[in-house]
This record gives sequence, structure tokens and C-alpha cells, in this order.
Amino acid sequence: MDRTAVVTAGTGGIGLETALGLAAAGYAVTVVGRDAGRGARAVDLLNAANPRRPSRFLSADLASLDAVRSLAGRLASDHTVRGEGLTVLVNNVGAMFPHRQDRDDIEASFLVNHLSPYLLTELLLPSLTAGAPSRIVNVTSGAVGVAKRAFDAVEPPGGYYGFHWYGRAKLANLAYTLDLAERLDGTGVQVFAADPGGAATDMTDGTLRDPGIVAPALRLLWPLVRRKFERSTSGPASVAARPSVAAATDEGLAGRTGLVIGARVRPVPPFRPATDKRLAAAVRRLSERHAPLTRRADRSDEPSD
Repeated sequence: MDRTAVVTAGTGGIGLETALGLAAAGYAVTVVGRDAGRGARAVDLLNAANPRRPSRFLSADLASLDAVRSLAGRLASDHTVRGEGLTVLVNNVGAMFPHRQDRDDIEASFLVNHLSPYLLTELLLPSLTAGAPSRIVNVTSGAVGVAKRAFDAVEPPGGYYGFHWYGRAKLANLAYTLDLAERLDGTGVQVFAADPGGAATDMTDGTLRDPGIVAPALRLLWPLVRRKFERSTSGPASVAARPSVAAATDEGLAGRTGLVIGARVRPVPPFRPATDKRLAAAVRRLSERHAPLTRRADRSDEPSD
């Protein structure tokens, strides 16, 4: 059976470098993104890296839950037609917003960084199980350390500060990742988080210069903190992609699950709050409420946050 991989936000930056690493390792890679031009260029690079197993681009707006459902349906159908499962899913998508945005009536940072990869993963679990041994890799971030740890609602109490809200969404996704690893233990589907450390990407170039992305108490110190953070995110995307590629392909990880692969491409202890069962349960309830596996025709009766 051919080894197949899906990489979200795979047309540039860390996602493209991850896809190139998978192609070089012998995978037929599907990259997902919004821009067809970038997608075509990515496919050309991937096919040059692995001409024996052609790659492809699928267009999807991962900030739309309905688009995620459509993407999952397309991927699942394609694998069913070919009579094979999915070998690797890399949820690389991520975004930080200096100012509040809403998509699908949901705050965009939580939607893009957690609900979108959560929903895609859950919908593709049958394909991943059929492709076992298979792997799920969710890209995490050191920003989890600045997150508020309240998950009774999509939005935490207090004002909107992009860096903190990004970190909170990534914390939700990390808690989900570790919880999912326990849930799938013994199924042949391994689950990992990959911390890229940092790289110069569209997200880090410019976004961090807006002092409004942090709470007022940190703004006086933010120029110093930002410069330190920018130095840590100035490396090449090819280096930042190594943890994701290793999590997806390293044979030394066979039979293991629930690990965080750090920036030095080796397992590191997970951020402790992400291992809290109560936090994981709250994230699960929130995810199921706001990202149901099937589209709701009428959302008027949903509980408000």
C-alpha cells in the first residue's frame, strides 16, 4: 500500500518544508491551502522531490468549518476509491491575529488553531485507522505558556490580546492531542505534537510588532520580549519543519504515542497544564459543541458562551 500524507497549510513556510520532507521520505503528499498558484508551485517542488509518487494540491479555507468538512469528505472518498487508508495527517495550520476576527460566528484564533484541526482529525479517523500503522501530527507552540486555562467557553474572560489567545488555542489543541493519543492507543494510529521552535514565517513577520497583541501589563516589556522572540523565530523554515517530519516518519517512534517532539527533534516533556484531565475534558466538550462532525442546519438552539 502506498504511503500517503496530508499537510494542511502546506504551500509555504514550515508546512511546505514538512511536505517536502515527507515527499523525500517516499510519501505521496496532498498539500492543502487557499491559493491555487502557491499550491501549483508546491506540487512542482514535491514532484521533483519524489517523481515516483505524484503529489497534489487541494484548495480549502481552513478558517471555515464547512470547508473543513468538505475537505475531509473529499479526502476520505479518494482513499476509499483507491482502496487504501491515510498514512499521515499533519495539522500544520496556524494563525495569530493582532486584532479580533470572527469566522463562522466563532473567534478566529480558536477556530483556526484548534477547532479546524480538531474537526479534520476526527472526520479522518476512519481513513487513518484503515491506513494503520498511521500517524497524526499536530503542530504546537511555546506560546501555550502565556495561555489562560479557562475552557468553559470559546473566549476567555478579559479583553482580546492576540498572542495570549493564540497560545490558549494552541493549549487547547495540545490537550486534545494528548487526550486523543490515549483514546487511540492500541488502534495502530499514533498521535504526536511537534514544536517547531521558531522560524521566519508570514505569521511572525510583522504580527508581533503590534503591541496590542499582549495584555497591558506586558506592553512596557514587550519590545524586549518581542526582540527575543523574533530572534528565536529567525531561523529557516526547513529547520523548524524537522520535528514534524520526524514525528511523521521516524521509525524509532514506532509503537509510541502521546509524545511532544521538540525543536531539537527529540521527545520533550509536555507543558504540564495540557496533561490535566479536567482541562482536556473541558476542551473536548467545547470542541464537540462548536465543531460538530456534521453541519447543523439551525444553530439557534445552541447554548451561548
